Amino acid sequence: MEGAAFWSAAVIASVLVGMSKGGLPAVGMLGVPVLALVVNPVTAAGLLLPVYVLSDMFGLYAYRHAFDRRVLAILVPGMVAGVVVGWATATLVPAWAVTALVGGIGFVFALNLLLRRKGPVAPRPARVGPGLLWGSVTGFTSFVSHSGAPPYQVYTLPLGMTKTVFAGTSTIAFAILNAVKLVPYWHLGQLSPTNLKVAVVLMPVAAAAVFLGVKLVKWLPEAAFFRFVTWALLALSAKLIWDGVSGGLGA
Repeated sequence: MEGAAFWSAAVIASVLVGMSKGGLPAVGMLGVPVLALVVNPVTAAGLLLPVYVLSDMFGLYAYRHAFDRRVLAILVPGMVAGVVVGWATATLVPAWAVTALVGGIGFVFALNLLLRRKGPVAPRPARVGPGLLWGSVTGFTSFVSHSGAPPYQVYTLPLGMTKTVFAGTSTIAFAILNAVKLVPYWHLGQLSPTNLKVAVVLMPVAAAAVFLGVKLVKWLPEAAFFRFVTWALLALSAKLIWDGVSGGLGA
């Protein structure tokens, strides 16, 4: 973890993570793939988790007044359960299969939204059953490959939240999820003193990017914001499908 190539990728990944904590959740999923260009993907995931957690603090401050309590109350227990399942099956489930599955779900959902959506989504109440299901999938996939955004958005995008509440709810939900993931990641040896030192160096970059993300959320019109989120979900899901299939063929 040294040299111009590593630090360039690490800074870009940190900016993406920070912007995701500023309210653009989909872009954060690009962090691990970018860093994986120069280091092992497992190392990249372990290195970026502390950056996620430290960035979460700034995101929590920025959106401390804008979130949906009911959505969080439904999703968080499912997310925690998903992390526990991911931890228990860490040596049994191939990461490439989970990656491809998550990509497939997100791709179909985003494509459906783009083809069928004619205007703003009417607000509707968050249902407990689907929330627990998609929360569990979010926690599991986030634990395995930091790819929790697609299943999370499958549940939250149809709820019709305003862009600020959507951004704030996403930020808080993933802040809790990342904090929970620290314990199993440490137990599995993916958090090392070296990783933590690098994360501290990258923290100022990620912190600045958090507030850049907040500004972009405020600047983008409501319709444009959700179009961006949906197109980003489609693109990232396609990337996950490619990564999963490539990993399966190489396994």
